[in-house]
Amino acid sequence: MFCDEKILKKEEVLRNKTCVFLSGQGYNPEGVLEGAGIVIPFAHKATPFDLSDEEVVDMFNLLKEVRKYLDEKHKPSGYTLGWNVGKVSGQIKPFHVHLHVMPRYDDEPLAGKGVRYFLKKKTNSRIKKIRES
Repeated sequence: MFCDEKILKKEEVLRNKTCVFLSGQGYNPEGVLEGAGIVIPFAHKATPFDLSDEEVVDMFNLLKEVRKYLDEKHKPSGYTLGWNVGKVSGQIKPFHVHLHVMPRYDDEPLAGKGVRYFLKKKTNSRIKKIRES
C-alpha cells in the first residue's frame, strides 16, 4: 500500500532524501483526523527497529518539518505520535514501517485522552495494578 506510486504522488506533502510525509485518505479510506498523516521511509522496512541510522535521523528531521507545516495550516493543540509494530499492535500487512502523526484539538470528544487511555481499559487483562508503598 505505501509503495503505491499513485498514493505517494496524491498524498505527499513533504519529503527529504529517505522519507515522505503523506496526509490524506488515500492510504486510510476510513478517514483520518484533520491534518493527520504518516512519515514513511522510501525503502521497504518492516519496523522502526529495521531503519538505518540515516533513515532514523531523516524521519525525525522530517517530523520536525511536518510539525511546522501542521502548526501553520491546522493550528492543533497537541500531537499524538505512534508506531505500530506487529499485527497485535495494529500494523497491517504488508508490513512497512510508518510513524503516525496525529494533530490533536481541544474540541475533540476524547481530548486529553492519549493512547494509554485505550490500553488501560478495565477489560484489558494485561493491566496490572502497581503496588502502593
